[in-house]
Amino acid sequence: MQPSLPGIHPNEIILARQARNLTEGSIPRALISLAVPIVFANLLQTAYQLIDTFWVGRLGAAAVAAVSLSFPVIFFLISLGLGLAIAGTILVAQYQGRGNTAMVNQVSAQALTGVIVISVLLAVVGFVGARWIVVFLGAQDAVLPLATEYLRVSFVGLPFLFAYVIFQSLMRGVGDATTPLIIVTGTVILNFFLDPLFIMGYGPMPALGVAGAALATVITQGLAAVVGLWMLFSGRYGIALKPANLVPDPALLWRLFSLGFPSAIEQSTRALGLMLMTILVAGFGTVTLAAYGIGVRMLSFVIIPALGLSQATSTLIGQNIGAGKIHRAERTAWLSTTIAFVTLTLFGIAGFVFARDIVALFVPDSPAVIEQGAVFVQITAFTYGLIGAQQVITGAFRGAGDTLVAMAIALISLWMLQFPLAWVLSSRTGLGATGIWIAYPVQNVITLLVAGIWFAQGNWKKRQLMGAADNSASAGSYRASNITDTSAR
Repeated sequence: MQPSLPGIHPNEIILARQARNLTEGSIPRALISLAVPIVFANLLQTAYQLIDTFWVGRLGAAAVAAVSLSFPVIFFLISLGLGLAIAGTILVAQYQGRGNTAMVNQVSAQALTGVIVISVLLAVVGFVGARWIVVFLGAQDAVLPLATEYLRVSFVGLPFLFAYVIFQSLMRGVGDATTPLIIVTGTVILNFFLDPLFIMGYGPMPALGVAGAALATVITQGLAAVVGLWMLFSGRYGIALKPANLVPDPALLWRLFSLGFPSAIEQSTRALGLMLMTILVAGFGTVTLAAYGIGVRMLSFVIIPALGLSQATSTLIGQNIGAGKIHRAERTAWLSTTIAFVTLTLFGIAGFVFARDIVALFVPDSPAVIEQGAVFVQITAFTYGLIGAQQVITGAFRGAGDTLVAMAIALISLWMLQFPLAWVLSSRTGLGATGIWIAYPVQNVITLLVAGIWFAQGNWKKRQLMGAADNSASAGSYRASNITDTSAR
């Protein structure tokens, strides 16, 4: 039995043992050990959409177009609530670096409460307005009912998705990327078997078509959310929530909203960009829309390593800034940027060579879709490394708490570059849909230059998210950590 220590709750000692210290030792080792599980978790999370597209592709181009049209809508609404999740990750990481487990728990609980409330509101709005949204996006008659049905089922499960997203974000803030990976692995495997069952039907199970894909995803994400919430309240995985932590704390909620609002704008801007591009593409017909949907999913899939490195970088920078190690945080950012550039460039080369084969996996019986989708993949492939580097730099800004800069980069990328370029090249040059594809690499080059120069200026080092009052609150947690380290030795 473990002896009690004056002024220190036993749970603080347990949490100190479980939480990862990312402020000491080898930076590459810390970065890779955190990034690899995040990469695999993100790959599997992306697999939800890929699996849906794979099975729905057996129903024809209209079904694929319906899922393609729905994806940016769901992404946009989710992004409005992701600001709190990102803010939670930033604050949790910095308090973790400082050793303040009490604030880690309080921030986690308040972020969870805020995200759940937002998700319920968005679910109601989305369910009621699903058909209007699909009409606004310009869906053709064959796609309209399928996309509406898919969206409505997806909106029902939005709170489950949000609950899991905040769980995953908080766990990464304390340096645990392995637990979310284990959970998402199980749910993706289950989703792979539920998709054909609900889409095609089997035995007493009727064929639900496109809606069946959404239902399978909702069920599996619901299971992930339940498991994640249990872990947060169990106190065995680096965070220990209690019902008292869930009582709204107006001051802390305001801090989270203030930090998270720019992130919400950033994420929703990226999602809005995807939606606007979808509207633009929809004007070229169902075949082009289906090709675009597959190409965008490929683009999302191959940059997962960069997103993993970006999220790992945010955590490492957050913890090191919390510990007052600014130079170590800066070294982490540039090392991660280099790794992302090299890794994604290799992915781009492979994507260029095997573009037709990749697209054909999703729509084997649609030659026209294969042809257009392959062109999209090949045009964008050689700038994958630039996308990766830019993602990591943006993640570094977030880890430092400079979410306004990350938001500004996203706004520049969409409103000044991507959409205007795509519209001009497709509508004013005679290039058609190919002009949309060309806009992607042009925007990637310029955005990376802007982000890199901004980061090199170093203003992010001056951000202060934790006040002097937090220092005294963390004293007990520091003592618990020191005692734990001593006993371990």
